[in-house]
Amino acid sequence: MLFKRLLSLAALLMGSLTGQAGTADQWQTLQKMAVAAHVLNYQGIFVCQTGAQSKSVEIKHIYNGHDEFARNVVLDGSPREVFNQSGDVVIYNPKQEKIVIEKRRGQNMFPAILPTDLDSIKANYTLKAGDIERVADRQAQILILESKDNLRYSYKFWVDSEYGLLLKSVMLNNRNEALDSMAFTQITLIKSMELDWYQPKIDSKKAYVMEDVNTIADKHDSAHWRLKGLPEGFVKVEQMMRAVKGKTWPVTHVIFSDGLASVSLFIEPLENGIKPRNGRSLVGNTSFYANVAGNLQITVVGEVPEVTVAKIAHAVVFVK
Repeated sequence: MLFKRLLSLAALLMGSLTGQAGTADQWQTLQKMAVAAHVLNYQGIFVCQTGAQSKSVEIKHIYNGHDEFARNVVLDGSPREVFNQSGDVVIYNPKQEKIVIEKRRGQNMFPAILPTDLDSIKANYTLKAGDIERVADRQAQILILESKDNLRYSYKFWVDSEYGLLLKSVMLNNRNEALDSMAFTQITLIKSMELDWYQPKIDSKKAYVMEDVNTIADKHDSAHWRLKGLPEGFVKVEQMMRAVKGKTWPVTHVIFSDGLASVSLFIEPLENGIKPRNGRSLVGNTSFYANVAGNLQITVVGEVPEVTVAKIAHAVVFVK
């Protein structure tokens, strides 16, 4: 089981982190980082920055030896609370009076952005160590994951030198320009295992709408399409069917990942009177690509270079 593996890996946290390590030690430091976000108990505030837009998020995380419990509260703009119990995610949106239930497969959440198995990371990125800096009043070792090709972005991590927790992450394009960042401004490790905080602030007078995005079992056999020639390093990690309000037919949602970057593919039948969408765009760090294969509308979205979403879109082959 995942958490048995995490427990065995957690022993790595007992060692101290050093900035003068060789390649093997650098990968061990990254492994500590991947595990720490799951097995440590912590609370704090981190800031997400994309272009000129930013938001602050309050996080609390507990691991009780069996399950993880995390609560993220967005502090800016429209209120929203995200609860995550070992991958089962519930999103409370008071403004829209909506509760969304989903599973976050292949879509890791800060600071747990890396898989605990780093084989796919080693296959697609090179790793090197940088300087020692301070983040949120903590000493941090800089690690840089550099993409081996033009199909994915590179990343710069600031790893807590004592506990191994990821304190800051920056996504970099091929010109070494920052596309987005997530960084703790406050962080505290806690000892309490109490879960009295693991509940939303719900107005009992409101009638919340429950939306389960995983209610349609994926019995779809992809009879009308198949995948051929995915970008190197990306593999399919999940396929599901989603009911979309206003659409006659459910939309197929396929998630691909290289271990760090995730890309979503949406496939839906073209309905009468609906104009096909074609083209590409780049908004901040997110690439969009749309085309038509047979009578299917293909849309691909992901925090990857434009070439990658285009390759995934063209990997969908219509079967007559």
